[in-house]
Amino acid sequence: MKHRHHHHDHNPSAANILLAFILNLAFSIFELMGGLLTGSVAILSDAVHDLGDAASLGLSFFLEKKSRKQPDDTHTYGYLRYSVLGGLITTVILLAGSVSVIVNAVLRAIAPAEINYDGMILFAVVGTLVNLAGAMLTRHGESLNQRAVNLHLLEDVLGWAVVLAGAVVMRFTDWVILDPLMSIGVAVFILVHALGNLREVLDLFLEKTPRDIQISEMRTRLTALDGVEDVHHIHVRSLDGGRHYATLHVVADGEAHAVKESVRSELLALGIVHATIELETAEEACMAKECRVETVEAVGHHHHHHHHHGH
Repeated sequence: MKHRHHHHDHNPSAANILLAFILNLAFSIFELMGGLLTGSVAILSDAVHDLGDAASLGLSFFLEKKSRKQPDDTHTYGYLRYSVLGGLITTVILLAGSVSVIVNAVLRAIAPAEINYDGMILFAVVGTLVNLAGAMLTRHGESLNQRAVNLHLLEDVLGWAVVLAGAVVMRFTDWVILDPLMSIGVAVFILVHALGNLREVLDLFLEKTPRDIQISEMRTRLTALDGVEDVHHIHVRSLDGGRHYATLHVVADGEAHAVKESVRSELLALGIVHATIELETAEEACMAKECRVETVEAVGHHHHHHHHHGH
């Protein structure tokens, strides 16, 4: 069994996240120095914000790397969810970051601070370039983690570009209010995207049916196959938003092997990469047609009435 899934080998994303992490870390140190030199509170608070970014990038890198491990006895479904966890943490940091940016901006709008524009322009140029490099590196990510990282860097690019534009305008006019207004704009944009990301991550952890899978359509297509009389107990979960697993019971009157093959290839066409299929005959009549969460004492009564489901 040499053929590992090739489709995620060409993707050097973990290494890219590492590069982005090193870039960001170096930049936040550079920025701390600059903040101290220019005496700008804005730049110092940005430096702290960027250290947080760097930390979440570092974490994402480790989790993304861990998610590449092959399944084993402790993680029978594999490690893909670690990547999703990385996405969750990055997203939460992003949300917290956006909210704090908005709060700070509102405070700054009420009481404008003294700013060293030349220093600000210099940092904004470097900041934009560093984060742009990071965003370019991570833009081809498929996993939720990589998308979260990319969004993070994109936020920084936007933030810095806006700071740059603002600094230039403020340098030649006295519209100090521009600075906080721009910050708020960027933060709100990111907030909205991050919330969408968060929803996707939580859907995975809650084992919701993946968005691109329609259970009713699956039932129809499977029942239409030769030799398949009925399908029930269909459960579909996604490991990382891209790879879906399914388990189901098939009532079959055809040759077992042939039925399983056709069901499996039909599922593959629908985007299920791994299926566990339970075959039943019509006489067997499954204990309970639909899955319910039942109380323990109810289970004892099953054998009294399960023969009523006979065909």
